[in-house]
Amino acid sequence: MTFRQFALNNVLRNKRIYVAYFLSSLFTVMVFFTFANFAFHPALTGEEMNTNVTQGMLVAGGIIYVFSFFFILYSMSSFLQSRKKEFGVLIIQGMSNRQIRWMVFLENMLIGFFATALGILLGLLFSKAILLIAENVLVMDQSLNFYFPTMALLTTFISFIVLFFFISIFVTFVLRTKKLVTLIKGDKIGKSEPKASIFLTILAVILLGSGYYIALIVEGTDVVLALIPVVLLVITGTYFLFTQLSVFVIRRLKSRKSLFWKKTNMLLFSDLSYRMKDNARSFFMVAVISTVAFSAIGTLVGFNSYLTEGIRTANPHSFEYYIGEDKEHVEEIDQILASYELKVNKAIIELERFDQEGQFTTITTPKQYNAFARLLDEDEIELKQDEIIVVEQSMANIMPANKELANTPIILANGKEAAVNKNLSGIAKPNILPLIDEYYIVSDDIYEQLSEPTETNEYAAWQVVEGEEDNIIEAGKVLTEEYLGLMAIDFTVQDIQKFWSPIMLVGLFIGIVFFVSAGSFLYFRLYTDLEEDKEKFIAISKIGLTKKEIIKVVGRQITILFFLPIVVALIHGAVALTALSNMFGYELVRESTIVLGSFFIIQVVYYFVVRFFYTRQVIRAIY
Repeated sequence: MTFRQFALNNVLRNKRIYVAYFLSSLFTVMVFFTFANFAFHPALTGEEMNTNVTQGMLVAGGIIYVFSFFFILYSMSSFLQSRKKEFGVLIIQGMSNRQIRWMVFLENMLIGFFATALGILLGLLFSKAILLIAENVLVMDQSLNFYFPTMALLTTFISFIVLFFFISIFVTFVLRTKKLVTLIKGDKIGKSEPKASIFLTILAVILLGSGYYIALIVEGTDVVLALIPVVLLVITGTYFLFTQLSVFVIRRLKSRKSLFWKKTNMLLFSDLSYRMKDNARSFFMVAVISTVAFSAIGTLVGFNSYLTEGIRTANPHSFEYYIGEDKEHVEEIDQILASYELKVNKAIIELERFDQEGQFTTITTPKQYNAFARLLDEDEIELKQDEIIVVEQSMANIMPANKELANTPIILANGKEAAVNKNLSGIAKPNILPLIDEYYIVSDDIYEQLSEPTETNEYAAWQVVEGEEDNIIEAGKVLTEEYLGLMAIDFTVQDIQKFWSPIMLVGLFIGIVFFVSAGSFLYFRLYTDLEEDKEKFIAISKIGLTKKEIIKVVGRQITILFFLPIVVALIHGAVALTALSNMFGYELVRESTIVLGSFFIIQVVYYFVVRFFYTRQVIRAIY
């Protein structure tokens, strides 16, 4: 048997350890190839939007490539950690350090080659389906037809072969620092019982509490200013959470005899304190990476909702037009809409602004408001002769709302004041009229007592009641190009989606890669301790621990390992998305629940799969 055959057999006989590394590498290659496939697609060159798509894909590919380097490096270090005893035995048998390094180099290059080749092959097999999905997500006017991606294939293959080559060289240098006695004893070297610093434990609570508090109370543009200090506080607090606070909590639980001595809890807590110390950095890294994934995808989904649903809420009519002096344009717009076979309801109103002690404010009547409200089937309003209400500012206005208007009376022409009826607040909805600031709606009696208006603006609105969606969008495109001051909401939303959807696609893929990598870190860390767990449970089973109890203890340990960092990341992500909601003044509960809930469900499925195979390995070693 040659040395190369020996290295090949090592890989084949350690399938359990290498399969996660191989599959994760394969997935990373496939995602990178997918981006390259998009970036080099003939349909994504030439036009301005497509240039943005291409640049986004290239940036995303660069991020994934850099992240892949550290991901694979961490994976290899986990494998080497689990194979220390094996290396020690090989050295005793006469293998030199140079030969061990050469063996590891060959093993890693072998896995890297097949992961790259199979990743590209799978990418090719599913490329048409992926292109169809991307075509719909990107909201493109043209289709992404299948093509043989020669450039994408060469770029992916060369990039990852080079990546695995440098990783393999780097890893071989790490092996030189290992001593024989350390390799032979492996994880059997005694460990002192973990202890927590009271000061650092309290500091962890203060840092996390401060970060959460700042993130939740700031609003508007202050969220951006608070971003860096909040991130630093939460990251530092998360590190101390796993290294200090978790150990402190476990020691406190162990001190409660009624809990510690109950059934198998002694075994669980005794082992858990050591595992928390060993896994603290892994938990910290997984929590941070997962938080980045949750926050990034949640932000993208939330911002997409804000841009599409938010703009629809702020502009509910199909078409709105500031008439100005060109009143004949209204008839021309009617004719264009009719040419696209659109059946519409139309309303025209006049909105007047009045000088209120130097402040120019819009004051209108229920008649004007109701004309536009009827187009949307919204409730109409009626006011008595002395009633005045204030309508909140529109979502279209990103500036802070004027909170003083509700407390400011209207000055009539005779100098008298007419107060706002605060008990009528909320009966008129914002966004019905084409105004972004707060404004007054007054009764006809009060309106007649106002001074002469300083400005009069005329608006028209059309609401489509029947027509094809494509015709509505095409009519909107023609009208917005022809008439300045016309808002066509369906065309505007589609235009925004064309710009935003490539960013969404790139961000979603990067977030998924980060999340899968975080799950792989947990897998690697778990299987690093497998041999130690086998020996431990074999010894414990001899003193009376039943098979059912062993499965229960192993299941609890895996549950804590998998869900502790993810739960922390989910809390971080929820706080981050709440801060985003505060920044835009737009509710993101539904979007946050969908994103965080989806990731949690994926983690639960991953947990049950890993728990099944890990428990089976332990039970097979005992019985």
